[in-house]
Amino acid sequence: MGSDGYLPLFETRRARGRVLYRLFVVSVFVGICLIWIYRVSHIPRKGKDGKWGWIGMLGAEFWFGFYWVLTQALRWNQVYRCTFKDRLSQRHEKELPKVDIFVCTADPVIEPPVMVINTVLSVMAYDYPPEKLSVYLSDDGGSDLTFYALLEASHFAKHWLPYCKKSKVEPRSPAEYFNLSDDPLDANQSKELVFIKKLYDEMENRIKNAAKLARISEELRSKHRGFSQWYSYSSQRNHDTILQILIDGRDPNAKDKDGFVLPTLVYLAREKRPQHHHNFKAGAMNALIRMSSEISNGPIILNVDCDMCSNNSHSVRDALCFFMDEEKGHEIAFVQFPQNFKNVNRNEIYDASLRVMTEVEFHGLDGCGGPSYGGTGCFHRRDTLCGRKFSKEYKTDWSSLNGIRRKDSVHELEKNLKGLASSTYDKNTPWGKEMGLLYGCPVEDVITGLSIQCRGWKSVYFNPSKKAFLGIAPSTLPDALVQHKRWSEGGLQILFSRYSPAWYAQGKISLALQMGYCAYCLWAPNCLATLYYTVIPSLYLLNGISLFPQISSPWFIPFAYVISAKHICGLAEFLWCGGTILGWWNSQRMWLYKRTSSYLFAFMDTILKLLGFAESGFVISTKIADEDVSQRYEKEIMEFGTSTPMFTILSTLAMINLVCFVVVLKEALMGEGIIRVYETMSLQFVLCGILVLINFPLYQALFLRKDKGKLPSSLAAKSIVLALLACISFTLLY
Repeated sequence: MGSDGYLPLFETRRARGRVLYRLFVVSVFVGICLIWIYRVSHIPRKGKDGKWGWIGMLGAEFWFGFYWVLTQALRWNQVYRCTFKDRLSQRHEKELPKVDIFVCTADPVIEPPVMVINTVLSVMAYDYPPEKLSVYLSDDGGSDLTFYALLEASHFAKHWLPYCKKSKVEPRSPAEYFNLSDDPLDANQSKELVFIKKLYDEMENRIKNAAKLARISEELRSKHRGFSQWYSYSSQRNHDTILQILIDGRDPNAKDKDGFVLPTLVYLAREKRPQHHHNFKAGAMNALIRMSSEISNGPIILNVDCDMCSNNSHSVRDALCFFMDEEKGHEIAFVQFPQNFKNVNRNEIYDASLRVMTEVEFHGLDGCGGPSYGGTGCFHRRDTLCGRKFSKEYKTDWSSLNGIRRKDSVHELEKNLKGLASSTYDKNTPWGKEMGLLYGCPVEDVITGLSIQCRGWKSVYFNPSKKAFLGIAPSTLPDALVQHKRWSEGGLQILFSRYSPAWYAQGKISLALQMGYCAYCLWAPNCLATLYYTVIPSLYLLNGISLFPQISSPWFIPFAYVISAKHICGLAEFLWCGGTILGWWNSQRMWLYKRTSSYLFAFMDTILKLLGFAESGFVISTKIADEDVSQRYEKEIMEFGTSTPMFTILSTLAMINLVCFVVVLKEALMGEGIIRVYETMSLQFVLCGILVLINFPLYQALFLRKDKGKLPSSLAAKSIVLALLACISFTLLY
């Protein structure tokens, strides 16, 4: 409570143990500096003594040290937020603003319609006045199957929403609730539950049957005028704007079975033409911003991906505690919730939960001025998305923001507003440059958030104990690697773009926040130092050339300290975030795989794009998996399954380290070589051994497994040949 008796709507507290952590950081940095000094002062004079390998190690270790310093900006000043929703209700219940919710989907095969409508129904059922909610589904696939599913959901909502309200259902995705529901209910509630479950199952079966047929029957088409808009449909990339207001919140007949108002529900498939670039998700979001401004014009916008179901019905009120706080709310442009996933197995075989990022790093960004915009689970102030600059005089009169009062009919609206989603609307306008989400980058969300912060606004990271959204994480290694390729490629493109945090943000945001952004933008270049460190020390070990200090040398101490301190701290951090020891080990494997495959291809593709040899693309992660894949995922068996360039690199690197380790171990056990290895090359031997151990699932996939998730035998042969060629060629050089 302030001196004037004011009670804030949210509270911010700093992380404990900051002083101890900062002392630890200083000690590690001293160790890193000593390693650099050792490298510079002990460079061998002759090439055969490892001179060039030594210089390469200096470069790699300098990069690792530099990048580690950048990542400390994500940990230096962590803050945590809590909200007071009771105070919000007491002071602002009558003036709660309208909220427009955008759900984005792009492919009915990869993103099944049943999954999409569960997300839609979960956000329609928020614990919030329904007349102040409007839900928009952007279908960039332009699929009549998705439209049909949404039409079915609009009917089911009349039963589902009042049931959620009466029974205080959590979570409010029907599929998730029915999977988890085992609450002891009284007789009346039990009957209603059975009835609602039956309605849902029937709806789900109808949608799945239509999806199997890959078409909508003429009987179904005749039941709603909206299907007529597909008569002129040519293809996913060539069609007119399709706009349907399925539930009009102002219509007196748009009520649930108990007679209460339903949220507005809108379907939009923006116009697509082959000759016009559609700018991927950013283009879809901008069309939604324009369209919603004429239908509901809610001052707060939430956007979620189609697989990110609401898991907490109070999330809207949590977000409004930040926006509507009388003292600090006027500074806040967006409130970012973390991405959490419902299908992550206990030991996180693909490190897909982003555990350290969501539980540690984003809290650090929040302490530096605010997190980046993550593309989903984010509440925005409409004004800031539309390009408004921050000023200290800016105040929001929430009581005056009741949206717009429309006089035209639904049919007139649909007809008159289609032009806002045309394929050429953005041309020669500020959209995509100064307004809306920015164009020209695969991670349009990050540069949009950065540009908002550079206009003087702050953002907030809110990570409640009850997760706000639950999505679907990749359940195969190829999907996980492709996803990280897209993220790292987008980050590096940001670094080289006009929106680079290195220069565009200079003087506009704090230095620590600049460093935090750069840490993510530099994911891809990490591939170079990591590749060097995973190959060269092992090849030099094979040839008996030491690249590290002897175990008896004082210079061994900084190497041992930095390596052990970093990994012990990383393990403690992972366990503090709720992970397991095996989960941490799996995260180390994924750290290696991402850096030597995803990041490498992202780095190469970015360079090719800068040179004009390639164009930007957008890859959608699949949200479905067949039964065999799902069973292996539940058993925490790594899924490979195909032969790709990424797997060729991973397999070859694994085989190089296996050959080097086995040969040196054999020599050490056969004679007195063990003393030489222990005294002069212990760190190299340990490094090579750890790389072999961490690659054990890959060796299994190459040689031992028989299921469909293994790697092809042709890849095993190829990787062996490439590894032997690398070892023999390197040996011949010395």
